[in-house]
Amino acid sequence: MKKTIKILTAILFSAVATIVVGQNNRVLADDETPVVTLGTSLTDSQKDGTLKILTAPLNGGNYQTITVTGSDLVRYLNPSGDNFTTSSGVWSSAMIQKTSSGSGINVKILDYNGKNNITTITANQYKNAALTAGITDANIYVTSAIPIDGSGALAGVYAAYAKNGNALNQKQVNAAQDEMNTLSGITQDNKDKKGYSDAQLNNAVAGAKSEMAKQGQNISDSQIRDIVNNQININHLGNTINNNQKNQIVNLLIEIRDSGALKSSSFKGQASKLSSQIENSAKNIFNKFNTPENRSWLQQLWDSIVNFFSHMFGGVILG
Repeated sequence: MKKTIKILTAILFSAVATIVVGQNNRVLADDETPVVTLGTSLTDSQKDGTLKILTAPLNGGNYQTITVTGSDLVRYLNPSGDNFTTSSGVWSSAMIQKTSSGSGINVKILDYNGKNNITTITANQYKNAALTAGITDANIYVTSAIPIDGSGALAGVYAAYAKNGNALNQKQVNAAQDEMNTLSGITQDNKDKKGYSDAQLNNAVAGAKSEMAKQGQNISDSQIRDIVNNQININHLGNTINNNQKNQIVNLLIEIRDSGALKSSSFKGQASKLSSQIENSAKNIFNKFNTPENRSWLQQLWDSIVNFFSHMFGGVILG
């Protein structure tokens, strides 16, 4: 069963993955025409249905189409540990639309024939992974003609950027894929627990990225752990996230640091924007936490930690 899921997962990654583009096609060209990625395994009927679903937000506007093949999976996913072949199937699809500076990363999973066929990965997990990969200010729409876990849905986005001469850092792409696996696994483990939501987890990770970016590329492992502990408390996950899961998050963020993601000047702003988006889209959850009492106590605790290290290092590390 696990093997089947992994195969389907890879398929999706491909679905959104590498791309065969016509000679005159330019992906994410200077005119920033939206790009639709279509899995090569889709039937003609499924292609028509997928195009209709993904391009509906454009209201008749222009777009480019790219075909994603098994070769694309090999190129983009195998470096991070997958074992695709050129004959691997691809069904999942996506549309990437560049947006104005500062708008952040927005992801929407669209139903196919009235059904959400992305069975595991959530929109917030896609957002966090896109941020880690180095994507900024974009609308990403994802759908699948068949049920699939959804871990491959960003592959086409990666390919679209590469085709325009803006290939994303492979270390960041690898970290992004590990991030989707880690966060989706934690959500699956805790989905039936009271007081837990995927929004809280992803908000904690986005908040941690923002804090890491403030401190810079030289942030230490122990500082990352302190940030994770603080974000878990802020998002009221202390009673659900166990030590093993906490260590997974810490190790993931260390990998993100080591990938070079924090070197980007836009990373901090994009992470902060993402956190705001998550909180706004789940106000029913976060309004319960953002009482003056909760906010003041937690903020005082974090301010004390920041001030301690700031004084210790003269503001160099924590400035």
